[in-house]
Amino acid sequence: MATIAAILLAWPHPVLADGIAAPALAESLAAPGFWYLLAAGMALLVPAGLVLIGAAGLSPERAWDAALGGLGAVGLAALAYWAVGFALQFGGVGLAHVRPELADLVWEWSALPAAWGTDWGMAGLSGWFLSGPSITPLAYALFLAHLPWAITAALLPVLALRGRAPAAATLVLALVTGGIIYPLAGNWVQGGGWLAALGRNLGLGHGLVDFGGAGTVFLVASTVALAALWYWVPRPPKQAWGQPTLPPVHLPLLAVVGAFLIMAGSIGWSWSNPLQIEVLGEIGPLRGSANAILYAAGGLLAPLLYTWFVTGSSDPLFTARGLVAGMVAGLATGPFVSPPGALIIGVLAGVSVPLVTYVVDQRFRLDDRAGIVAMGLVPALLGLTVMGLWADGVVGSGWNVTGVGDYLGVAGQGVSGIFVASGFQADFPGQLQAQLIGLVSLTLWGSVSGALLSLPLGLIFRTLRPVQADDYGHNEIEYEDDSGYDLSPLDSELAALAGDGPQRR
Repeated sequence: MATIAAILLAWPHPVLADGIAAPALAESLAAPGFWYLLAAGMALLVPAGLVLIGAAGLSPERAWDAALGGLGAVGLAALAYWAVGFALQFGGVGLAHVRPELADLVWEWSALPAAWGTDWGMAGLSGWFLSGPSITPLAYALFLAHLPWAITAALLPVLALRGRAPAAATLVLALVTGGIIYPLAGNWVQGGGWLAALGRNLGLGHGLVDFGGAGTVFLVASTVALAALWYWVPRPPKQAWGQPTLPPVHLPLLAVVGAFLIMAGSIGWSWSNPLQIEVLGEIGPLRGSANAILYAAGGLLAPLLYTWFVTGSSDPLFTARGLVAGMVAGLATGPFVSPPGALIIGVLAGVSVPLVTYVVDQRFRLDDRAGIVAMGLVPALLGLTVMGLWADGVVGSGWNVTGVGDYLGVAGQGVSGIFVASGFQADFPGQLQAQLIGLVSLTLWGSVSGALLSLPLGLIFRTLRPVQADDYGHNEIEYEDDSGYDLSPLDSELAALAGDGPQRR
């Protein structure tokens, strides 16, 4: 109750309007500035919850490694984002959001000729080390709002890989993901870059709309982790007997606590960016917060019922992963869809978790025991796609500096898809095209950068080991089973068959 009261007391009012001088900004941000600090602090609960959920499905030894690796990733990501990441993401934000407080954050690099204009930015070039005249109170607010995003992006590959790859390799991956890979993707979307400007440049809706970083954080980081899982360490052998089992849950309470932390943290995560808050009006944050609960509820119900149906009892780890999947899909759509639509999106994301877990672990044998791909990749793709279909136009007038005042001839119309509310015009296929271009671009960026990073690291740290096949057609490798003991594939199968050894997934 104390937290809810603090949120209500600190809820921000529209600020940072054009024409306010920078010295006056420090005073005008005094009360709302407390909200941004509170929201950024709450957002840090999201990576904390992900660590707990990820560790809940690991063996004790790997859970220990993942926890320590997670702390290392937090420190490295914070350092990298402070030094270079913020500049790469927001160094040119003043070109899109023209205001005195961002007057010095106008240096942006683009691979396209200057004749194309300033709306094709791909990397910021000012604000290094969070210092200089460009760092105003608004710049500090942007840094604090997106630092949890950078930490989360760096954390996801570490959770997927720690315990099965050298610590130095995973931490280098975290450093580059949090300091370069995520900030560049963030520049294209939240920093006013080329994906956000698809509406202004090509007339494709409001450009790519990724409200809470489902694409820039979870999609990009999940594809980086997927690339490393694909190229690093030998895969576990195919199962010769038995049926696939549910992921192990060594500490179910970790999964439950982590799920609650992510639900609470998502509120701060969503409402800590002042550039987004000011264009959402009064209904945006309120409807978005209600939607967040429905995303989570729909996401957890689907795997809860599925595991109860197939095993006779609900699985806490699958349920927690479903909640995260619902939240990730919801971070793409945020307040732009109606509450019934939010519930359906959560259910669809939750349904995907068992299927993706089976495909990743059993079909491709990538052994993603932390569930990073299942929780982040497919739900992010789902949310970004549905945005172009179900956005109803009620919220988001002026989003991405597009349609300020009126859009498609309707005053106050916001981000719109096909199925819009009464009185608004459908924006099809423009918005859907922008979403598809964005999700393909972010997927390719995460996959290619992850591969380019994983391959040399694999060679340096010898994680790209050749695998020989034995007489039984199995890979002759040592691998770790769920109890923490190392067994050869044949011994593991015989032990499982006899019923006196740990079952292999």
